[in-house]
Amino acid sequence: MIEASYGPLKGMPERLPDGEVLVWQGRPDWWSLAKRALHLPLIAVYFGVLVIWRVAAGLADGFAATGSWRNTVWLVGLSFAALCIVAMLACLYSRTTVYSITNRRVVMHIGLALPVALNLPYSKIGAASAKVHRDGTADIPLKLLGDGRIAYLHLWPHARPWHLQHPEPMLRCVPDGARVASLLARELKAAQPDHAAAHVAEEKSQERMPGPLAPAAA
Repeated sequence: MIEASYGPLKGMPERLPDGEVLVWQGRPDWWSLAKRALHLPLIAVYFGVLVIWRVAAGLADGFAATGSWRNTVWLVGLSFAALCIVAMLACLYSRTTVYSITNRRVVMHIGLALPVALNLPYSKIGAASAKVHRDGTADIPLKLLGDGRIAYLHLWPHARPWHLQHPEPMLRCVPDGARVASLLARELKAAQPDHAAAHVAEEKSQERMPGPLAPAAA
């Protein structure tokens, strides 16, 4: 696995060598990223509860409804600003991310302030799984072989949630996720025909990530 800076070819650290073919390239869907990685709905609920509590407290103290709302104007403004910041971060993460699948590797061009391209050859990928959500996007974590690891904070939000001890790079909120998972499964199988674990499992959005992996449906 090689970590390199952004190169001359979009999303790749260098031009493709002879024999390597780009199979798919894309970026996260920003709205799905905002909802699932940055938890925008939960943040909205949190601030909504704070606003309601502020109004209720004002009414309980005997303030008129209009007066109570005046006391919450600053909180409403703060809530709106926070939600806008989260949405803007999701857009930035989406615009600065490029996921690439070739016939030899997966490349993740990630990072806001310090962009890097993570080269993940198929020989270093032990297994993968795909969680396809109701909106058609998918999260595709990659389980790496060997001792080479990438810090969770360096990967986030392109990391499988809660796998802190053994971080797994993840293609996050990929549009048309079922098709992308199928493409990756095909390339892994072609690159590692004798590796039983080198395939992509597909699952329903309401289920947990699987243990034993099964081949993805075409």
